[in-house]
Amino acid sequence: MPETVAILKVPEYRPDLLGPAVARLLDTIGFAPAPGDRVLVKPNLVNGSNAAHCTTHPLVVRAACAWLLDHGAKVTVADSPAFGPASYVAGASGLGEALSDLGLKVRSLGRPAPLPLTLGGTIGLSRDALEADRILNLPKLKVHCQMTVSGAVKNLFGCVVGFRKAYAHHRMGHSHAVFRSMIMDVYRALPQTTHLMDAVRPMHRDGPIKGEPFPLGMLAASDNGVALDTMACTLLGLKPEQVPLWEEAETRGMDGAHPARLTYPLESLEGFDTTGFMLSEVRELSFAPMRLIRGRVRSLLKHLAKN
Repeated sequence: MPETVAILKVPEYRPDLLGPAVARLLDTIGFAPAPGDRVLVKPNLVNGSNAAHCTTHPLVVRAACAWLLDHGAKVTVADSPAFGPASYVAGASGLGEALSDLGLKVRSLGRPAPLPLTLGGTIGLSRDALEADRILNLPKLKVHCQMTVSGAVKNLFGCVVGFRKAYAHHRMGHSHAVFRSMIMDVYRALPQTTHLMDAVRPMHRDGPIKGEPFPLGMLAASDNGVALDTMACTLLGLKPEQVPLWEEAETRGMDGAHPARLTYPLESLEGFDTTGFMLSEVRELSFAPMRLIRGRVRSLLKHLAKN
């Protein structure tokens, strides 16, 4: 069966453009949380460094949260950055300020539960995500030095709690077979998830943290994260063998992995120009042991200071 991917041109991060676009996209894909539903809004809050460009734009997150609140949802905004609390990255990106008048604060995902992995072992997946009635996943489209492209599927790896995610990057990132399988296991374990992608200014040249914005001017949404990522990779002229998570989805026979089976009820890909978009140099993410320890200590100290 075809998978729906709704895309719209949104040339700038402006509230008067983002609000109507978010509403139209979510309405088009039939996202309809019931009043009182506990909705976890999961932005990409990867790092406080270069936060203006490597995180989901604050105004996109705000527009999504405002739409949810207008529909009577109980909204929690949370992520699990590899180093330090989500509130720190939110402060660096401007997200904390953007949400303040909505009465929302950014939390860190916690309470890890062991998730058995297809290729053996377990990883700690947040109960905050597992117990939500719905998840609204807000990925930032970016190039990635290990996974080629980071989109909807990769962003949900942020539901792995804290340093466990950094450690997994460090230990398994060199093995595409193991790493991509683990990320897809996380994606498939989560409850009802809808995806809204920030591709207004996706990151290119060097990702997932140090890259530069590219003027694509797109917002996109789907109930299927694989389909949303397939759309983005197709637009960028990539093939499954170039993108480990796309190849993993194909190998598993997942819906949304085939471009020909995607349907676009709003705008088409032909209206978007990717000329000049550059991928990241392939390399391993560097998570030195002492950096892991320092990040964990900082998180613990901030937690103790709060309590």
